Amino acid sequence: MVSEMENNNFEQEQNDHFIEGRNAVLEAFRSGKTVDKLYIQDGARDGVISSILRDAKKKDVIVNFVSKDKLDQMSRDKKHQGVIAICSAYEYADVEDIFAKAQEKGEDPFVFILDEIEDPHNLGAIIRTANLCGAHGVIIPKRRAAGLTSTVVKASAGAINYTPVAKVTNISKTIEELKARGMWFACADMGGQTMYDCNLTGSIGLVIGNEGNGVSRLVREKCDYVVSIPMKGDIDSLNASVAAGVLAYEVVRQRLKK
Repeated sequence: MVSEMENNNFEQEQNDHFIEGRNAVLEAFRSGKTVDKLYIQDGARDGVISSILRDAKKKDVIVNFVSKDKLDQMSRDKKHQGVIAICSAYEYADVEDIFAKAQEKGEDPFVFILDEIEDPHNLGAIIRTANLCGAHGVIIPKRRAAGLTSTVVKASAGAINYTPVAKVTNISKTIEELKARGMWFACADMGGQTMYDCNLTGSIGLVIGNEGNGVSRLVREKCDYVVSIPMKGDIDSLNASVAAGVLAYEVVRQRLKK
């Protein structure tokens, strides 16, 4: 199923990384392109589609089966032949690359975990903030989230070249695995403890939620702290990338005091 925000972002991403047509998509897989998402028309089944689905399964690509009308809306010229692929504009890192970066610097790991951030501008801005505040990497989920599109790369203002971005299947499971390696996780939520009263030193992960719904319940339950930003205005929330920046620099402040 395609979310409304994903739908709104398709027009921005219709460039060299937005591939339409059966043979073109098949060639994208065969040439080694990193495919973020695959959209196939409901009921479309032939030899080429079967080959595309086999390649998608081998590479663990998320496949969305959608109506012809939905593909027509996504398509530039309605010549999609029942298949559209969204390819990454940049290569993903592994979670181990993030730990290696922290070890190389002789620092406690500091990571951002993003729970279903769908706006590519927000993702790019968070990657930029992660780099500037000294975080060692960013972790995003495969489903219901922006990938490393050209818009994200541009919004990162070059930070993508220095900050590893890893993509994982399950955010909750990844948090559990990283906690077993000594990390602590602070979830951004309005109902939490004020960030100034939380210990954000040591090996820390900041969990930032979806633009509309915040951090999902299952992910929030895996976190050690629920952290809030003091609000003094008339509205009750910050943009996701702004909230990430405010919390990140509280981590920086506490690390400098240490």
